Amino acid sequence: MAASPFLRDCGAESDYRSDRNDLVEDFYLPALAASTAYDRAVGYFAASVIATLGQGIDKFTARGGTMRIIASPYLDLADIKDIEDGYELREVLQRAALRDLEQAVEDARAARGLGKLGQLVAENRVDFKLAYVEERGRVGMYHEKIGVFRDGRDVIAFKGSANETRSGLVGNFEAIEVYRSWDPSDARRVARISKDFDDLWENRTQMLRVIPFTEAAKVIVERSARATADRYELDDLPTGGTPIRTTPLPSPGTLAIPPSLKVRDYQKEAVQNWFHNQCRGILRMATGTGKTLTALSAASQLGTLLRKNDASASLLTVVVAPYQHLVDQWAKDIEWFGVTPLRAYEATSKWSPRAHSLLQNIALGGTRGGVIVTTNATFGGDAFQNLLSSYRGHLLLVADEAHNLGAAHLRTRLPENAQYRLGLSATPERWFDEEGTDALTDYFDRVVFEMGIGEAIRRGALCRYTYTPILVELDDEEAELYAETSAKIARLIAAGTDLKETADRDSPLGRLLKKRADIIGHARGKLEILHAEIEKRRDTSHQLIYCAEGKHPLLYEHGTDGPRQIDQVMEMVGNELRMPAARYTSETKRSARLDILRRFANNDLQVISSMRCLDEGVDVPASRTAYLLSSSSNPRQFIQRRGRVLRKAPGKERADIIDFVVVPPAGGDAIQYETERSLLRRELARVEEFAYLADNEGDTLNVLRPVRERYGLFDT
Repeated sequence: MAASPFLRDCGAESDYRSDRNDLVEDFYLPALAASTAYDRAVGYFAASVIATLGQGIDKFTARGGTMRIIASPYLDLADIKDIEDGYELREVLQRAALRDLEQAVEDARAARGLGKLGQLVAENRVDFKLAYVEERGRVGMYHEKIGVFRDGRDVIAFKGSANETRSGLVGNFEAIEVYRSWDPSDARRVARISKDFDDLWENRTQMLRVIPFTEAAKVIVERSARATADRYELDDLPTGGTPIRTTPLPSPGTLAIPPSLKVRDYQKEAVQNWFHNQCRGILRMATGTGKTLTALSAASQLGTLLRKNDASASLLTVVVAPYQHLVDQWAKDIEWFGVTPLRAYEATSKWSPRAHSLLQNIALGGTRGGVIVTTNATFGGDAFQNLLSSYRGHLLLVADEAHNLGAAHLRTRLPENAQYRLGLSATPERWFDEEGTDALTDYFDRVVFEMGIGEAIRRGALCRYTYTPILVELDDEEAELYAETSAKIARLIAAGTDLKETADRDSPLGRLLKKRADIIGHARGKLEILHAEIEKRRDTSHQLIYCAEGKHPLLYEHGTDGPRQIDQVMEMVGNELRMPAARYTSETKRSARLDILRRFANNDLQVISSMRCLDEGVDVPASRTAYLLSSSSNPRQFIQRRGRVLRKAPGKERADIIDFVVVPPAGGDAIQYETERSLLRRELARVEEFAYLADNEGDTLNVLRPVRERYGLFDT
């Protein structure tokens, strides 16, 4: 079919109806191929309409076409409940719209069509927005269906029943009314429909609210483009009104690997090893290598296997994560696998009735499974424990950052009725807690798959990095307090204090160890050097700063008050250097955290300053530079922090890690020599770990040579 040069030549009629027309061949394709702009506002838009447009998109793209699309996501019962429970409305709407898109691209033709928008997205020639009804506290769905084609001279506007969904253009019985600007009897209607769309796009329509969605949709568009780049056979559409064949939906409540997900070879190996170990074990995988997607792939395969052996079999999957924001992060990935999970945290009254209803529904055969995601705190509570103990079916327990469940108050709560068990952690061993480590392996079984950071970098799962250790001297007052605290620690140990108390931060030994670590973390010389380092990178985006928790121990010693390190950093970055920055701490509200991460990814923020909240599980793949003002000697923490900044992202080839390494002041007396040497030994252990895999390993070792010589630490 040759493209018409103008809309008035594309043969558009005044109306189309399924009993006498092919809406795609007779109207959409010719009009799109003749257009330089296409505006569409629909209900239930799931983007799979692009599958029906076929070569029309290619011709539209070649003509330099631009596209504006407004849709209204379908809100299910869980979404509505979240809105009632006070979740941020924008977050719920975007999540629902992403779910619509993910479900649409399960159809290979839809994925191919959506992927064809990749070039338009890359060239900023397509924009998505979401519309919803908001009036007197009521949230509803926008259900209008209008469209406008333009070629720079003429306009075609249309409205009618055709929904841009999988079956809305091919297979359903539909009708649309078409108005042409060159027809005097249609001109007023064309102008009115065009104005209605423009008002809607600019959020000027009463009762309706419109919010941006392009950045969120871009990820799925780009993934679909990669997945179907060479699938030319998908451009051919069914003829004669035959519906597009869609991937059969899995049974309700069952996880299914999304067709657009490319499971890496090592992830397949991890799942196979877990199955070979009777569906028990720990995956020791470096931060950023896709532990979540590996675990969900394992869970979906387990459900498939159970149903293969018994068609009526059901599987309840329970995911336990350390914090609420990680529960929300898991929930998004679970939705991609086809299940809306039940999120259990905060007040028991919010989740318990729905959880008991889910278990009852599974028991009665109303659903073939379900997923509950909860926090460590809720998991350890009586209400959740009673829920688990009442369940009698197939149960899979997935523990994210599984090392946390080895704590004394949680390891006794691990459910024995979970026949299938999967632990996830980059560092499953608990620091100075052999008993907790043993409890984990007793419950989950052995490590069945391991991939360290070095292997992940070699396989391309993580990006390469440079490592710059910067030496920071304690001042005289800090050095004196460090030596005094170390002496107290030595006396407690010499007196026979059980070293297990190192894991108890409230014990006398635990408090002293924390105080000593805080002296290092809060070393006052760090801030001046940080200022100089950030100023070097003032025009660089995506920077993370890990700050020490609490306040400098000397403030407590002197009984005075003063700003926290993170407050000083924010003053420096935001006010002195005038760089867009935000703090991300335990005090940051959940909705604000999501907004911070979104703005950081979009480069609206240059810097995020954090304390511990970015240590475990939070996805910040856009980060390019990390400043480690504070890192404990616990390898788990610095391994997690390194992993945060090594995650892959489009356009990201390498990361930079700047580590502030504390050393004693030069010229200390002989009495403090061994204390200082011990301090350096602990700091250098971390430096060695970071330097070993860095692209500039030799440079880092040269930086440390003088201090190694001073303290005779060439064996470290």
